[in-house]
Amino acid sequence: MEDRKVVTIEDRIPTLKAQRKQRANRRLIVYLSIFFFLILLIIYFQSSLSHIRNVDVSGNNYVPQEEIQKLSGVDESISFWNINTKKIAESVEKSKEISDAKVSRKFPATVLIEVTENERVAYLKKGSKYFPILQTGSILEALPKGDTPVSAPILMQWNESTELSDMAGELRKVKMSVINRISEIHYTPDDTKAFNLTLYMTDGYEVRTSITTFSEKVNSYPLIVNKLKDKPKGILYLNEGSWLEPYEEVKVEEKPES
Repeated sequence: MEDRKVVTIEDRIPTLKAQRKQRANRRLIVYLSIFFFLILLIIYFQSSLSHIRNVDVSGNNYVPQEEIQKLSGVDESISFWNINTKKIAESVEKSKEISDAKVSRKFPATVLIEVTENERVAYLKKGSKYFPILQTGSILEALPKGDTPVSAPILMQWNESTELSDMAGELRKVKMSVINRISEIHYTPDDTKAFNLTLYMTDGYEVRTSITTFSEKVNSYPLIVNKLKDKPKGILYLNEGSWLEPYEEVKVEEKPES
């Protein structure tokens, strides 16, 4: 029968002490790690390291990034964790040119502002200045000197009046795809019809219509013109009905007698 080695309690005591010491050291390391992490966290929140360092704006075509950032009230003095994204969005939306704003955070220190602008449906020409008209009907300050209108018709021969307000209301109802096909809108009232309009289209047609039925008639313009593609271009009347008067016939009528 083999002899079994007997380990006395005196022999095991050093091993037990070593194990206890290792466990105590591990606990100490964990506690110290948590302590220093909390210290670093406090330092982070109390220092400029937690402040916003970048504001990224997207979706803006007309409103400058600097103006949107100013509206937001966000700057480098504000903590990244203390911002209220809903309130920032509401502040940006106070601009008459902004219809919607979405605000989010991007770690470690960036605020993202995505905006949707109100479309510019026309430009009012007064003298040599052009005043943008938004889809909401609001009229903005004149474009800076040297800037020219783009992607929207120019309103010619209009004054600040009820007719202009009505026109802005009608323009809001017109599809942007149709707006982009209008070059100029002239206010051309006569003795019998106070709301007459003359439109010059980018595809060569001249349209005669009225403010009162403007959006309804003009929205049907692409469909009407598509049916006239095999006919010569001319003046398209969109009033109670619709008919085309070719330019050739207009020239013949206007030719003075010899």
